[in-house]
Amino acid sequence: MTDQAKVRRHAERIRELVASVVRSQIKDPRLGMITITDARITADLRDATVFYTVLGDAAAQASTAAALESAKGMLRSTVGKALGLRHSPTLTFVLDDVQDQVKHIDDLLAAARTADAEVQRLAAKASYAGEAQPYRVEDDEDADDASADNEDEDDDEPRAGDRR
Repeated sequence: MTDQAKVRRHAERIRELVASVVRSQIKDPRLGMITITDARITADLRDATVFYTVLGDAAAQASTAAALESAKGMLRSTVGKALGLRHSPTLTFVLDDVQDQVKHIDDLLAAARTADAEVQRLAAKASYAGEAQPYRVEDDEDADDASADNEDEDDDEPRAGDRR
């Protein structure tokens, strides 16, 4: 069984290596403004997934993906030599859609804010459906009368120890 700390260290090292090689050694004009965001490696250290983001539109993302696919062999050999493993891990590049998810969450939050504002607007004009105080509250006079009535009723009822 592989040590999880070792797997995390290798994944972090792969992220750093790929980022430095992309920045310094790959001279492909199709490569856009790329950021390597994360790397994950399987427990057997055979397959690595590298996540990246690209600044730009869909065309820039597609051209960057093509540039990374063409440079995959050089990146794999560089990673394999630097890690010193028996088998160089295969690299898979995945576009990290964090920006799209952030935009989607921002849209959901904006919709929730407008719905909350609408509820607040409706609540400001609302009135109670019934009485303002829905619970029965005994007045002081009613409470005194009720307690006097209870005392009288108690005298009429036989107690457990009484015989009549």
